[in-house]
Amino acid sequence: MIYWELFWSFVKVGLFCVGGGYASMPLIQAEVIDNHAWMTMAQFIDIFTISQMTPGPIGINAATFVGTKVAGLPGAVAATVGFVFPSIFIVLILAKLFFKYGDIGPIRGILNGLRPAVVALICSAGLSFVLLALWNTETLPKDFTKVDLVGCIVLPVSLWCIRHKVSVIRTLCLSGVLGLLLGIAGIR
Repeated sequence: MIYWELFWSFVKVGLFCVGGGYASMPLIQAEVIDNHAWMTMAQFIDIFTISQMTPGPIGINAATFVGTKVAGLPGAVAATVGFVFPSIFIVLILAKLFFKYGDIGPIRGILNGLRPAVVALICSAGLSFVLLALWNTETLPKDFTKVDLVGCIVLPVSLWCIRHKVSVIRTLCLSGVLGLLLGIAGIR
């Protein structure tokens, strides 16, 4: 049953999603694209783009969008509930332990060990996104000269905006308008 598959897939993501929404990207990608082939990488990137632009946590938004794409409103509910289900119990247990025992050395050691792994997950997802943005491929391109010109223009402009602390909303709006103008100008 598709609702159970969505629920269980996002329970697994929610259970191992340590480090925030961006760390959930490779986990969601593995479930949605690799394990179930519910969508393509391009669709997945679009969903994460929209998830970043909409209010709320990226991972929960992505789960909702994936569920909607796969099985409509009931699928959205199944995926979203699956994503948050582990967090509710883990946070309640950790909060109780933290407030009871404070800053315990072994707990601090576990968190310090997880931090580099989370950075690796984010970097891995980021590399996939860069490849898709600049070469329209999920893997290293065979011909690095065949680039997507829109991506080659919009990506550095967006990075400049972020570096100069332009708000995320303005950066996204500017990038969308720039992409529209480049498309109208015939640049692909």
